Amino acid sequence: MLMENFLRSKEYWTVVVSGVAEPAVGVVLTDAAKSEFEALKLKNLKAKNYLFQAIDRSILETILCKDTSKHIWDSMKKTYQGITKAKRQQLQTLRSEFEMLQMKSGESVTDYFSRTMAIVNKMRMHRDKTEDVFVVEKILRSLTPKFNFVVYAIEEANDVDLLSIDELQSSLLVHERKLNQQETEEQALRLYQQNTWHLIA
Repeated sequence: MLMENFLRSKEYWTVVVSGVAEPAVGVVLTDAAKSEFEALKLKNLKAKNYLFQAIDRSILETILCKDTSKHIWDSMKKTYQGITKAKRQQLQTLRSEFEMLQMKSGESVTDYFSRTMAIVNKMRMHRDKTEDVFVVEKILRSLTPKFNFVVYAIEEANDVDLLSIDELQSSLLVHERKLNQQETEEQALRLYQQNTWHLIA
């Protein structure tokens, strides 16, 4: 759209859309018609130059053989429409992955955040406008059951709409350390009790 507006402002758009028709064989042009034809050819040349400057290098080689600005423009439209469609499909796939995300049993908070943010960052590279609040809500919804009381505590103590991803991760890491410490102490207590029963027995 930007390129179209630019070409319109330079009065080259008619040449890009309609092309430059070569005079029919055997037709003798008047001086006025010759001047008009030469002016169109010059406009076409300038339009081609602007299009070449705007084209990505990876696509440039595929259209260097195009002889008119119209052919270049038509080719660009097809190419970019294909790229846009592919990107849209990739974004839909990433959104599905994001929706399906669940913390795995035994997975650490750090690993789950890394996995989540890898998908979110890819979505944002495709110009997805997912805001932090949706990521925070998704993570809170998809943690393992052992974090249920933590999620409840976080939601009670904070306005989730204002909670940043970093703040959520920091809070969950603190709770994770406490949970791990608690599990370690419980395991040690169970081991102690088992050894004590063996000694009594």
